Amino acid sequence: MKTLSRFLLLAVLVMAAAPAFAQSAIGMWRTIDDETGEPKSIIEIYQVGEGRDARLEGKIVRLLQGDGTCKDCEGKYAGKPMAGEVVLRGLRYDGDGEWDGGEITDPKKDKTYKAKIELKGDNRLKVRGYVGIPALGRTQTWERVDS
Repeated sequence: MKTLSRFLLLAVLVMAAAPAFAQSAIGMWRTIDDETGEPKSIIEIYQVGEGRDARLEGKIVRLLQGDGTCKDCEGKYAGKPMAGEVVLRGLRYDGDGEWDGGEITDPKKDKTYKAKIELKGDNRLKVRGYVGIPALGRTQTWERVDS
């Protein structure tokens, strides 16, 4: 009886936590080029740290075009294999499906910008890179993919 009670309690806790996991930016995302509309890469967003120190980062899993090297990139990324490159870092959850206070790197231009992301439903992520204030930037919509 005690084992059954523990099992039921665990089942209730898992079911209660499921919506929180569904509303997370953690996972695999297909980036869409905001200029061409074409799928560009797969980014894995993951959490580093815990509690108040928890932040989101994102690394390139693979490029969806070419041989995995960045042929159009400038600076340190030119001709370099991109898998494993961390391009999103330091994002802190600020409520209502939004993370802010981070940075995003554009390997093509070898530049880093301030960043914020916003979850739109379970399968869309608005990613905004900007200089100074969010109004001075551009937004991409990323699509969740199965890992």
